[in-house]
Amino acid sequence: MSTIDGTFNLMSTDTRLTQYGFDWGPVKVERCFSDDKKGWVTLLLKTKKHPHGIQIYITKTGKVRVFGDGEWLPWKAKE
Repeated sequence: MSTIDGTFNLMSTDTRLTQYGFDWGPVKVERCFSDDKKGWVTLLLKTKKHPHGIQIYITKTGKVRVFGDGEWLPWKAKE
């Protein structure tokens, strides 16, 4: 349940709604841009250690790509 000023408490971590997303504890989550025709969206996560943000790109099929200082590729364990 949010208060009049847009703040609410989620799992004992202060959360505040912003113009393009929300601040949740040490992270700021924002919507960046999307393409309704192609169906993809992007989110931006900002923290103290990643002040320029980590971009999360999601396709209409649900594929997720993460970019920080270049693309973060899935880790593959050695067999």
